Amino acid sequence: MSIQAGFALRGRNPDVLTCIANLSNDEVFTPPEFANRMLDTLAEAWAAGHDGANIWADRNVKFLDPFAKSGVFLREITVRLTAGLADEIPDLQERVDHILSQQVFGIGITHLTAMLARRSVYCSKHANGAHAVTRRFNSDAGNIWFERTEHTWADGKCKFCGASQASLDRGEGLETHAYAFIHTDNIKTRVAELFGGDMHFDVIIGNPPYQLDDGGHGTSAAPIYQKFVEQAKNLEPRYLTMVIPSRWFSGGKGLDDFRESMLKDDRLRSIDDFLSAADVFPGVGLKGGVCYFLWDKDNRGPCRVATHFKDWPASEATRPLLEKGAEIFIRYNEGVSILRKVMAHETGQDEVMSLPEARRFDRLVSSARAFGFRTFFKGKKKRSPGDVTIYQNGGVGYVPRDDVRSGQHLIDRWKLFAGYAAPGTGNRDSYPHKIISTPFVAGPGSISSETYLTIGPFDTKEEADSALSYLACRLTRFLILLHKSSQHVTRKVYTFVPIQDWTRTWTDADLYALYGLSEEEIAFVEKIVRPMEVASDLLGDVSVDDGDDA
Repeated sequence: MSIQAGFALRGRNPDVLTCIANLSNDEVFTPPEFANRMLDTLAEAWAAGHDGANIWADRNVKFLDPFAKSGVFLREITVRLTAGLADEIPDLQERVDHILSQQVFGIGITHLTAMLARRSVYCSKHANGAHAVTRRFNSDAGNIWFERTEHTWADGKCKFCGASQASLDRGEGLETHAYAFIHTDNIKTRVAELFGGDMHFDVIIGNPPYQLDDGGHGTSAAPIYQKFVEQAKNLEPRYLTMVIPSRWFSGGKGLDDFRESMLKDDRLRSIDDFLSAADVFPGVGLKGGVCYFLWDKDNRGPCRVATHFKDWPASEATRPLLEKGAEIFIRYNEGVSILRKVMAHETGQDEVMSLPEARRFDRLVSSARAFGFRTFFKGKKKRSPGDVTIYQNGGVGYVPRDDVRSGQHLIDRWKLFAGYAAPGTGNRDSYPHKIISTPFVAGPGSISSETYLTIGPFDTKEEADSALSYLACRLTRFLILLHKSSQHVTRKVYTFVPIQDWTRTWTDADLYALYGLSEEEIAFVEKIVRPMEVASDLLGDVSVDDGDDA
């Protein structure tokens, strides 16, 4: 195939890379439009740091996608360089040969995706094939490397990625999911082995695997993308840009150390946050949204934060990643000013974003499994003398009091029960939503399975009703949302919620006035958080799923 014919194929509609389906949870393909959005951000940062220079007109810049799948990033980089270097290297064949052999590099995550990436970049799954658009390579791989990598097992886990040996030590017939980029003690030496010489990449870009494909599902699967980010930094590129799940903002499973290191790194210069992953990856059920970031090794300062959701106007601000006293990233720009007002009223200090421990609502919230009963536990259908009522997944049952091994101090007090998981409709994030499952008041003589968290105890039903009215307020649930990274509503997500006076019924109008929210801030809260109807008494069956959006 001629070079002209190969590039002419890209003009055909539709682009094949907009049509391919994702192969698995760790092989989510990036749409070309979104890849170009990331490249635009990179080009703007390069120009700002290089006196307006055009990165695509520089023949010396080297790019690496260390987890290539469809090859879309390398392909679009090649297209931009081909146009940008036209004046410096007028001959098209010479120009493309130079770009593909000296500037564009990739590491496939599987044998299949490596061939797909080569097909996207070289117009042939073999870099030295008859139909390839370059004649510079002697190997099939060219500059897009893949060889099967094995895990390094120790005590049933891989020492590099933490994969389960029981799940992934499964013979040569199946993929190992041992990604070469993170299965090494010295990434600089490994990259030199792969591509030869003392390789230094100016730009590392891509969409890493998000979780270990070793039997976990959804939010229970172990995240892995943070390992790719950390390894990429070890290569010391000038710029690093990746698209990853946004859950790291609040930490969580395996992400607390990563969150802390990212939020304290003032080389993180921009974050574009998409509240719904479906807006980036259509059809992908990824709770909590996704973001792409730009890290600039030689440029320190505050971060540009832009929030995107469907057709809403984008919200953009330049601010520190960590507010004083906060341990997480405040996701919404509007949320920063709202939280500041709440904290200033509660603490008397304008810049502190944390509550005194005695004023934190999370003190009233139990840990999971407060009474020792698992989600799948089912109590008796008929009550016997001495039984207590257990609220469980799908309804109520009865349990002998002597069978309750923990949380005895809560049994005979008034309390609230609130779902541990905020159930959803489908797999997409939607707004406005309720943030938490609808809580309810439970009286003395009651317990729950771990389907519910316990809030309390309260001395009277009137106090419990007051706390219930408070949780029904949109502002209260917005403060919960600021700390919520997944569908699980743990004790920790209540960290920003102040304790109130439990002698009254609370409304949003009361809270808006108490904390002095502006009309614009009120409108934002009500755009994000759906109204909630609550009842102080719960009669009949209880279901874990009340139709809320997680």
